Amino acid sequence: MSADNLSADYNIAICGAGPAGMALAALLVRRGVAPASIVLVDAKPLDVASADPRTLALSWGSRQILEQIGAWPVPATEIHEIHVSRKGQFGRSMITRAEHRVPALGYVTRYGDIVTVLGGLCERLGVRSLRPARVTAIDESADHVRLALADGGSIGAAIVVQAEGGLFGEQDDKAKTRDYGQTAVIAQVTTSAPVAYRAYERFTGEGPLALLPQDDGYSLVWCVRPATAESLLAMGDEAFLRKLGETFGERLGSFTSATRRLAFPLGLNAGMAGSARTAAIGNAAQTLHPVAGQGLNLGLRDAAVLARLLAQGSTPDMLAQYADLRRQDRDLTVRLTDTMARVFANDSPVQALLGISLAAIDVFTPARSLLAELMMYGRR
Repeated sequence: MSADNLSADYNIAICGAGPAGMALAALLVRRGVAPASIVLVDAKPLDVASADPRTLALSWGSRQILEQIGAWPVPATEIHEIHVSRKGQFGRSMITRAEHRVPALGYVTRYGDIVTVLGGLCERLGVRSLRPARVTAIDESADHVRLALADGGSIGAAIVVQAEGGLFGEQDDKAKTRDYGQTAVIAQVTTSAPVAYRAYERFTGEGPLALLPQDDGYSLVWCVRPATAESLLAMGDEAFLRKLGETFGERLGSFTSATRRLAFPLGLNAGMAGSARTAAIGNAAQTLHPVAGQGLNLGLRDAAVLARLLAQGSTPDMLAQYADLRRQDRDLTVRLTDTMARVFANDSPVQALLGISLAAIDVFTPARSLLAELMMYGRR
């Protein structure tokens, strides 16, 4: 639906129709909220978002949330094992689905695929959608919030949920912000000896290198210093694949092909942003380092809790409860990813101890189980 000088009122307006925003809308309807009382606002048409090729990691817990609303299956590759290691140091840890008695530890999908599924679901449920539409101002009063739109229209709502976060460096600073001095280089790569359904997280002196199984190859997220990223982007494919092989090692044989490479800066920007009648979920609440792939999963947990509360009433009291209920899971996930991004990404002598710690985690089942539980479900 086009904005076209619209002036209307809703109980809940969701700014950002990405995975977290659309999942929230569907969860609200499944909990009994009238679909006509919800509106999704997004600057991109659905067909543009559906063409987005970015890779996302979904945890087992996120699959369970999507199943609740009928948004599963989505096109995805299963992760059965996660191999964690440190370049140049002894020690590694392996997390397996068999140990945790789940069909998969997680799934690798594309942004475009998941928004296509969720967009179709919201349409079938009867959720109002305004796209393309851009919010230019937010005016909050004691009993409602009014959103001004770029085309001159406006929307009134009892509650506004910010679900559009953007990239680090494009956001206003929140309570906790940190520039990691790292850039993520992403691409799709193939290898001569792939291992089916196994994901890799390899820590290097510049940052983590992740290989996630996807289709017949791997989705690469290689976190390095900005100068190194510039060099990697400038390389020809042959030189790039050789450098990747030198950094990752020979566990998958040789790297044989790579798609066009893209890059984006990495940082932490998190805080309980909001007011009496506004709240934030997903990237709008916390932008994380991609290590351990927790960004979308944390956002879907935000949506699940907020939907449960708003189904009881679109009131400031429910938003206050939301902030309290999400604090522990959010703070723990922020600390986990922040620590992994900083402590493992250097060449100090302590790295030998970190290598030993990986070996200890692999031997000590309770520690390995705790790490896996946090990655699959968050803090419950």
